[in-house]
Amino acid sequence: MTNEQAVFLADHYVSLMSGEVKTTLKVLGAVTEDGRSYRPDEKSRTAWELATHVAQSDVWFLNGVINGRFGSDGDAAESQRAGFGSIADVVRFYEREVPACLERVRAMSPEDLLRTVDFFGVVQWPAVKFLGLANNHGIHHRGQLTAYLRGLGSKVPAMYGGSADEPFTR
Repeated sequence: MTNEQAVFLADHYVSLMSGEVKTTLKVLGAVTEDGRSYRPDEKSRTAWELATHVAQSDVWFLNGVINGRFGSDGDAAESQRAGFGSIADVVRFYEREVPACLERVRAMSPEDLLRTVDFFGVVQWPAVKFLGLANNHGIHHRGQLTAYLRGLGSKVPAMYGGSADEPFTR
């Protein structure tokens, strides 16, 4: 991959992910405080666990790209999660941190985008390639959370088109 290709991919993924921020904020904000403990099955995460995972993991992935390494500090993640007192706190965190991380990615040099990053011994890719994984991971878990919304008594926001609760309008 050339420097130009790495910059193109970074710009592409930052643009895609920036476009997803608004949708993710709508889904996170649709989780009700009363519905935080909702889970569709005993094997499933609660709505709260899933909402905090969506918010924290998007930041974690982006920081891994920026820093050139992925770490696993469960205690730090748990401490951060404990600092969230409400869904509104999770929304504010996501709204503040993800756009800031995306701007830091956009400012990365081609050399930093191309440096090889190890992902827990499973794959070693150029840092820029992890942006695609980050985008897909976030959309995947946001989709899971969206499937919880009706069950916890909330409305499903429009995303890529209208929903029964938020029809597409022109």
